[in-house]
Amino acid sequence: MIAITRRHMSASAAALLAGCATQTNTSTAPPTRAPAAIGAWGIDLTSRDTSVQPGDDFFRYVNGHWLDTTEIPADRVTWGTFSILAEKAERDVKAIIDEVSAAGGAPGSNQQKIADFYNSYNDQAAIEAAGMTPTQADLAAIDAMRTHEDVARLIGRPDIALDFPLAIYIDLDERNPDRFLVQMTHGGLSLPDREYYLSQDAAFAEIRQQFQAHVGRMLTAGGVSGAEVKARQIFALETEIARHHWPIEQRRERERIYNLLNHAQIRALEPRFPWDAWLESAELGSVQEVNVHELSAMQPLARTVLSTPVATWKAYFTYKYLVNYAAVLPRALDDENFDFYSRTLNGQQQQRDRWRRAVTATNGALGKAIGQIYVQRHFSADAKAQMLALVENMRRAYGERINALTWMSPETKVAAREKLQTFLPKIGYPDNWRDYSALEVRAGDAFGNRKRSGAYQWRYDVARLGRPTDKSEWLYMDPQEINAYYNPVFNEIVFPAAILQPPFFDPNADPAVNYGAIGGVIGHEMGHGFDDQGAKSDAHGVLRDWWTAQDVQRFSALTASLATQYSGFEALPGLHLNGQNTLGENIGDNGGLQVAYYAYHLALNGAEAPVLDGFSGDQRFFMSWAQAWRTKMRDAFLRTIVTSDEHSPAYFRCNGTVRNMDAWYAAFNVQPSNALYLPDSERVEIW
Repeated sequence: MIAITRRHMSASAAALLAGCATQTNTSTAPPTRAPAAIGAWGIDLTSRDTSVQPGDDFFRYVNGHWLDTTEIPADRVTWGTFSILAEKAERDVKAIIDEVSAAGGAPGSNQQKIADFYNSYNDQAAIEAAGMTPTQADLAAIDAMRTHEDVARLIGRPDIALDFPLAIYIDLDERNPDRFLVQMTHGGLSLPDREYYLSQDAAFAEIRQQFQAHVGRMLTAGGVSGAEVKARQIFALETEIARHHWPIEQRRERERIYNLLNHAQIRALEPRFPWDAWLESAELGSVQEVNVHELSAMQPLARTVLSTPVATWKAYFTYKYLVNYAAVLPRALDDENFDFYSRTLNGQQQQRDRWRRAVTATNGALGKAIGQIYVQRHFSADAKAQMLALVENMRRAYGERINALTWMSPETKVAAREKLQTFLPKIGYPDNWRDYSALEVRAGDAFGNRKRSGAYQWRYDVARLGRPTDKSEWLYMDPQEINAYYNPVFNEIVFPAAILQPPFFDPNADPAVNYGAIGGVIGHEMGHGFDDQGAKSDAHGVLRDWWTAQDVQRFSALTASLATQYSGFEALPGLHLNGQNTLGENIGDNGGLQVAYYAYHLALNGAEAPVLDGFSGDQRFFMSWAQAWRTKMRDAFLRTIVTSDEHSPAYFRCNGTVRNMDAWYAAFNVQPSNALYLPDSERVEIW
């Protein structure tokens, strides 16, 4: 998956793809066209830092002036292309909600639910007036626990949001794309990853101290006695849980996290643990099979649950409950929650406006209902057709590059081409919209709406079990999201409507700019089908071996070299990227931009690209890629990302990708004396 966004277009796809094919002009005058949304032809040249050589720091060469003159808003931890577009989408959704609220809606309609969910969440005064009254029944249930079976039954309840060392959810079966399956994984940590508890790094040690103090303050704000003692107990418990968590890079290895167990095998993991009570409470009592992810961690975690006194679980659940519902509880809890998780952990200086948070919450609860209105206002059938044409041009480019691979055997190429041809593109919005009739939303009940939404989503997912999958369904994103993803089980690439806007796509921009940005995005998502994990699924989405052993070895050698490159990048003093954890995303970028460049030249159809303002077509292509990744990030948030996220930070996604492409060296005359220079033998070209 990649975090990105764009907008709708008006020119025909044929014109877009063939636009350069008839151009032989090599003058500095651009061809006649409507003005681009950015600059004269799609790049903001004023954002550059021309004192920097492209070969020393390409990201800064394209974005340096913008970096020097732009401040991250106080209510943000990062600012740049993605967040700017996300803010636009946020305002677009707010306008939709305002219209829906003004028009009213019949009881039980999506319009009524959108309006009442948003308005109740946004009514801070009403939340303050309700105080802790809405929590009384749940907190009493936590306090009533006496046995570890009580603990298991409470954590299974779909109507109460808690965390636990053992977690379950519903998702696709990676070895059988026709069904959903209960998934079991480890959980229970409040900090982003196990390293926050176990690392001896001074920055992590300080965060641990601040976390424990925060837990005490949160419990105090919730009216809990003995808060400091309980905070120490909670921190000690989470530290013990962290010791059993797998390292982050191991958790992405798909064959390692597929362990199909029946009921008897689950019980055998730790016979004393009340598995049946947990699953029955979660409305999964009839389930016969569960996929256990981190198999070796389950027994020690189950034993940790049993060895921890119920009194400690009471304190832990109370804290988790207050955190999970903080946004719809009195301001003292909401502010304390923000102060640690946003300010201390990620560097955010100011809480976001309540209306913005209300938009986010409403999107989370009723995203498809909002998305149905969003596409009516902000996405056209023409845009969908143009995007599909771009995808098909990229598919052609990928196919030709697979045919030309020297490291892959003919046998594996046949299977790879089959997989490429079965890629299912989903553009804009789903063909069928979600039914929210089972979700009850009440005016003036922010807390209750939050609870009922969580229970609705759980039961919606449980209802999938035992039913055939619907491959037309959009499982993971809504149309108004600034994002895109590849789903290996359906072998699909998905681009929400909000993705098609400048600087990623602009019908009036130079084709090189569009291929460098949206082309790179399309290529990235296609590339996930052939990254180190996505490549483990075949054309039908089944997780299985379809490569020859020799091809696996050659592929692994290439990917290992790429992982080593990224592990050498230092994000903060002493903090390096984990190239193994980010490998899939880096492969997606590496192959995606290579294929986008190839597709751009296919679109030229042998013609010479014009020179615009002194820049060649190849230069504009790469500058567009760098512009798309324009981002500033607070150091605290950067630490969080490097430690816990599978994506490399934007700076390294830009520079780390171009330095592996021969065409970039030629376009900008990059020499061995330049900082980003890699010898030919060290450049990694996989696809």
